[in-house]
Amino acid sequence: MLTCTRRIQFCAGHRVHGHETKCKNLHGHNYVALFEAEGELDSLGRVIDFSVLKERLGGWIDDQWDHGFILYRHDFDAIRAVGSLTETKIHLMPTNPTAENMAEFLLKTVGPETLAGTGVKLISVTLWETENCCAKAVLDK
Repeated sequence: MLTCTRRIQFCAGHRVHGHETKCKNLHGHNYVALFEAEGELDSLGRVIDFSVLKERLGGWIDDQWDHGFILYRHDFDAIRAVGSLTETKIHLMPTNPTAENMAEFLLKTVGPETLAGTGVKLISVTLWETENCCAKAVLDK
């Protein structure tokens, strides 16, 4: 099997519910996600066209996360505070929106949904929260 990787950037706010220091506050990041897809080569010699990864994965990020707030579904104070703003995009995560949980969510939930029917699957997602810090989720083989 061969792989290809697509880089997608987005901006979003979040907070880490229950965090012991400053990440407990609402704040934002300029995220960079690296999506590594695996599959057989097509007749042109590609795993998948890079524009398909951008359209499907990047489209989901644009719709759900970009320029919005990513909050833990049990973080009622943050949901109430951000929800009081008119026309604010909120995405509720089933887990605390740490870089690790977000990478895993992209790998195990968003990837299979958005890439269905393409013949490829995501095998890893690396999510850069800052230029110095990232988390990587890798599919179990």
